[in-house]
Amino acid sequence: MAAFIDQEREVRGVESVCKVLPIAPSAYYLYRHLKSNPDQRCRRAKRDDTLKPQITRVYEGNHKVYGARKVWKQLKREDIPVARSALSRD
Repeated sequence: MAAFIDQEREVRGVESVCKVLPIAPSAYYLYRHLKSNPDQRCRRAKRDDTLKPQITRVYEGNHKVYGARKVWKQLKREDIPVARSALSRD
């Protein structure tokens, strides 16, 4: 949605586009701010960014059939500390 708002903001404005879409203008502005200042993101988001390559590696390495539980168990076997709930977020 943010890409669409970026595309239409010059023509229609952010607020008018957000009225039609199910998103608050403040959420869009926060997204833009955090995109340009990634160091201000929360710890969980930063941690998720470091885990994504590991999760993708395990998932693709097993023919894309592993679910969250099996990926979690494989990461535990590799001594990569990750909560089971972290795998279900994305």
